[in-house]
Amino acid sequence: MKFEQVLQLVDAVSVSSLTEFKYEEGGVKIAMKKVVDGSADGAAVSTRCMETAVKVETQTGGIEGKADEKAAAPAESTLDTEGGQVVTSPLVGTFYAAPAEDAEAYVKVGDQVKKGQVLAIVEAMKLMNEIESDFSGQVVKILAENGKAVEYGQPLFIIR
Repeated sequence: MKFEQVLQLVDAVSVSSLTEFKYEEGGVKIAMKKVVDGSADGAAVSTRCMETAVKVETQTGGIEGKADEKAAAPAESTLDTEGGQVVTSPLVGTFYAAPAEDAEAYVKVGDQVKKGQVLAIVEAMKLMNEIESDFSGQVVKILAENGKAVEYGQPLFIIR
């Protein structure tokens, strides 16, 4: 699945009446869940919160696209992983270390994390995408800055 197709899929689900959507293809799993709050008469529905959990199972075989692979390669080749494994951004968006401005960060340097644990959020097209760890270990370095834009394939965390 190409990155543009993922964006189209996210957009289509966000404007639809679906409240939950799961998709799996060749090592890529996408799960989206939208929480909506309806009025008493059912005519107007306002979206209170949209959350999407996006987890890419493999870092290399996930989303196809020569331009995306070339863009991610230079960052990975110059990055000192400090003997750890890199968690990368599965999409373009804004990086948030915490679920809200006044909330504590999901993780900080030195924290022990488990596979599947939420590390951060990347907001894309008004959807909050949870970034989950692909492996267990200790957070060695946080590479993204809170509130700043991140690119597809950009390293976010180093976990050893």
